[in-house]
Amino acid sequence: MRKIPFNAFPRAVLFFLLLWVLTMIALPIVGWTLGEAALRQGMSLGVLMQFAAVSAALLSQWGWQRTARVFLFVTGVAFLAEWLGSSSGFPFGKYHYTPLLQPQLAGVPLIIPLAWMMMLPPAWAIAQILLGEKTTLATGRGILLSALAFTAWDLFLDPQMTAWGFWVWEQPGAYFGIPLVNFGGWILVSGLITALARPSNLPWQPLAVVYATTWVLQSIGLGLFWAQPAPALIGFLAMGTFVSLAWRALRFSRSDRTIVVERG
Repeated sequence: MRKIPFNAFPRAVLFFLLLWVLTMIALPIVGWTLGEAALRQGMSLGVLMQFAAVSAALLSQWGWQRTARVFLFVTGVAFLAEWLGSSSGFPFGKYHYTPLLQPQLAGVPLIIPLAWMMMLPPAWAIAQILLGEKTTLATGRGILLSALAFTAWDLFLDPQMTAWGFWVWEQPGAYFGIPLVNFGGWILVSGLITALARPSNLPWQPLAVVYATTWVLQSIGLGLFWAQPAPALIGFLAMGTFVSLAWRALRFSRSDRTIVVERG
């Protein structure tokens, strides 16, 4: 694995990355000045910009056909899981969405499956870095690492979205009102998607940047602006563990390569 070459990123990826970061930075100001309705719209815009950045990265590596297939599969399974979860309680626990996030289909906001698509490929990239470029993710280790890296993000997300009233847990649980079974559901569904999608040949550089940037923005946002320091700290440690391990794996990989060159 090589050093992440930002100057080699496709322009579309850099463009949407920049728009996403600027949108997230502006969210507190939007909320303070324009109110909650504008804050919700800004949050949805941030999801769309992050989704666009991830999609542009996949397109640059995979092309339209494969990217479209993965998009339809991930968002389709995510929608079904969210519909099943909000209507039956399996596999996340019993919850329901409020009318705040629109538009909705069968009680599920359509922005939610896009959120799965914007973060699952970055989690795949982190797992790929940890396992090595030539190791497939469609193995027990790859599936588990991907699912855990993805679920670490929800340690930020669920407390924030619940506090904002986007969804309501009918049986509040131990993690800031969220039942622990929710995280088991995240691991189960994301692991199933990874096993069936069998992602390979990932554009891991931009996707890893998305994962690390999400970690930074969520830590700062929850810790400083949204008055949720405890979930911010836990999420910081959970996602940060994967960022740190991936960074270390990249450093060791570069060191090994340097040694080989020098000995040669």
